[in-house]
Amino acid sequence: MNTGWSGVPAGVRDWMIAFGVAVTLLVTGLSERNSGTVLAPLGCTLLAAGGLALVRRRRNPLPVLVATGLCAVGYQAAGFDVPAVAFLFAVYAAVREGHRGVTVVTSVAVLATLPLAALASGLHGTGEAFAQARGALEIAWLVAAGAAGEALRQAERRADEAERTREETARRRADEERLHIARELHDSLTHQISIIKVQAEVAVHVARRRGEQVSDALLAIQAAGREATRELRATLGALRDDGTTPPRGLDDIPELVERARSIGLDATLTIEGQRHDVPAAVDRTVYRVVQESLTNIARHADAASASVRIDCRPDALGIRIDDDGRAAPDAAPTPGVGLLGMRERVTALGGRLRAEPRGEGGFSVQAELPVDRTP
Repeated sequence: MNTGWSGVPAGVRDWMIAFGVAVTLLVTGLSERNSGTVLAPLGCTLLAAGGLALVRRRRNPLPVLVATGLCAVGYQAAGFDVPAVAFLFAVYAAVREGHRGVTVVTSVAVLATLPLAALASGLHGTGEAFAQARGALEIAWLVAAGAAGEALRQAERRADEAERTREETARRRADEERLHIARELHDSLTHQISIIKVQAEVAVHVARRRGEQVSDALLAIQAAGREATRELRATLGALRDDGTTPPRGLDDIPELVERARSIGLDATLTIEGQRHDVPAAVDRTVYRVVQESLTNIARHADAASASVRIDCRPDALGIRIDDDGRAAPDAAPTPGVGLLGMRERVTALGGRLRAEPRGEGGFSVQAELPVDRTP
């Protein structure tokens, strides 16, 4: 998480801890009777450096661990009998990130070096130096710091595993729901639409055999039945998609444009820029935006021509579908189910979509989808 302590950002929190530890070490060191030695400036610098190094303990736990250990040994050698508080913080941070082996080795090295540093200060005999070192860095403190870091790391790992399990369960339930919806649609709609389609085609066929004029309404029912059958098959295929059927994408857009031409719409396709591999979700969304736009033009726009333009850029895909239909520049678009569905698909991928009448007449749908190629 990026915030804590009632919303304090993590970076500010790290600076507060580091500054607090540095001030505590300096105050403690300057209050000691040995702080007047000739090495006092060096000792004060090491005290402050050890505390301030904790700012980087999250991003660079091992370098901070080594730095705080060296500072602790250094200010002990300079005559400052101050507990190695900064080193304990660094031990906690390193163990929390999983660096247990390196932390144990570094801690043993610091424990072994502290008595020598106390002896090097010239202010203690051998026995007193070992006692001073033991007071500066109790083994129990190291154990407690390491245990706390390990406990928190394990808790975070369990939380991550629980989150992954919830996501997998949600995906499985979504798959089951899609299959259930597909079965319901098949049972409730497919049969009825098939009857309408067959009856309309039989009626057209019989009328033509008798030499009678086929009414526009009957032809419209026939065309609508065929289109409804195709749409229903596509919807059921999407709901039942288990990853084995290749999804529709950029490569299938020419087929959409050709289909629009087959119903009398003067449709053109322009693809600019260099084609790159794009994420599957982006690929599918581009296809759906073009499909829905062309379908709306054919059904509602009363247009003679339409243009589809796809702009392939390194970081995004731009889509624009224009028509010369009857939409007036000052007419507010009525958001239907198709338009809302397009907007939801594009927004879910972090993109933007605009659908509005054009100034010169007709309607325009413009979408931009970001392309993240990070492996």
